[in-house]
Amino acid sequence: MKKDILERYDRLDDGRVVIDVYASKVEELYEDFDKQAPFHRKDLDEELAAYLIDCVREIGRVDFIIRITLDSIPSGEFQERIRSSLRQFFIYQRGLESASMQRLLRKFLLYFLAGTVLLFLSLWLSASVIPDARRLEYERVLVEGVTIAAWVSIWESLSILMFNWWPARQRIRLNSRIAGAEVRFQSRPKVRR
Repeated sequence: MKKDILERYDRLDDGRVVIDVYASKVEELYEDFDKQAPFHRKDLDEELAAYLIDCVREIGRVDFIIRITLDSIPSGEFQERIRSSLRQFFIYQRGLESASMQRLLRKFLLYFLAGTVLLFLSLWLSASVIPDARRLEYERVLVEGVTIAAWVSIWESLSILMFNWWPARQRIRLNSRIAGAEVRFQSRPKVRR
């Protein structure tokens, strides 16, 4: 399956996969809601960013470059600004994901500690109240309620770790790979009529 996916992409002589991006002009690479901002301060087009992330996810750990094909190749200085804006955009996205992951870890710790404390409270209440035969009904309900709350809290913490932390970590890795990718430019061949 992986080999079939990789066959969809061009390759360089050194084996690196080429992720091709086609646009008629540079402006199409960026969001256009802020028309006055220079390119290095604009966000990439949302569809382009999603496309790059999907491609890198699809090719896995294979080395790659990004090749941008335009109607005409921009000057060397302008190419460097585009490269820089691409790199900065994905570094920024990586930072957002890192902050999100830190919030997830704090939430995990909070739930886990709360669950652990509730579990010990449940055990303490269970051992310190009157033996079962003479225990009042509300005492049993209290002990059972605290036990259930403890396990729900612990399960929620493990759920955060298992189902949210790993995808966030993967998104950080993807953003880092794209930020560090080589970006090349080429012009679209002129079509003769």
